[in-house]
Amino acid sequence: MGHWWYRNIVDPGKLPLLLALAAFVLTFLVTRVITRLIRAGRGPFGNVRAGGLHIHHVVPGVVLTVIGGFGAVASDRHGMGGAVCAVLFGTGAGLVLDEFALILHLDDVYWTDEGRKSVEVVVLTAALVGLLLAGFAPFGVNDLSQQELQDRGTVIAGIAGNFLLALVALSKGKGRTAVFGAVVPLVALVGAVRLARPGSPWARRFYGRRPRARARATLRAYRHDRRWAGPRRALQDWIGGKPDPRPVRLPGRR
Repeated sequence: MGHWWYRNIVDPGKLPLLLALAAFVLTFLVTRVITRLIRAGRGPFGNVRAGGLHIHHVVPGVVLTVIGGFGAVASDRHGMGGAVCAVLFGTGAGLVLDEFALILHLDDVYWTDEGRKSVEVVVLTAALVGLLLAGFAPFGVNDLSQQELQDRGTVIAGIAGNFLLALVALSKGKGRTAVFGAVVPLVALVGAVRLARPGSPWARRFYGRRPRARARATLRAYRHDRRWAGPRRALQDWIGGKPDPRPVRLPGRR
């Protein structure tokens, strides 16, 4: 076990990345537990206020991210300083992305349906960092042989082709597939060859005069959303908590 740890984590310099990922996930989970306790009125925790102003935890998150990020750049990734900065960076990133939806909407949407974007971004970020930790490099370039390093043209062409496929998948409204496809080979190809989602830039550009393709895309998106919307919503509720119910507006009232 010690040999595996040194060969795959310590020697390649991946220990700071592992520490950052662990701090990121742990910070998000602890933060969600605390915020849910505050929301339920349980425990000794409460909102942080200064002069009547509610201080969101994205504020200390930004400070920790800046300190950890600049510290990591200035540190040796094999030394103690790099490890400490990685923990600071992961902790700050966890606090910041837990309130990603607030930054996106510039509004306190933490316990609303819009606030689910924070959970999605955190899960996606953790998955991508986990892939990098496991050995995947961006665009699938990883552990190149000496011959591949010499044939740089082929490598560059592969990177450019995979990036182009990821852009096609993104234009088809498949954001998650495009992001993962930039890291894992062939994933972007799947998103690029399948039908675009209705309303995506690709669908508006190429399905405008193709009613059959437009109908097939709508039907496929409906079936996909119907199959996965429930489980995805249940998972988001389990991780981040259920959003507040929307207020019912009576006719004639604003």
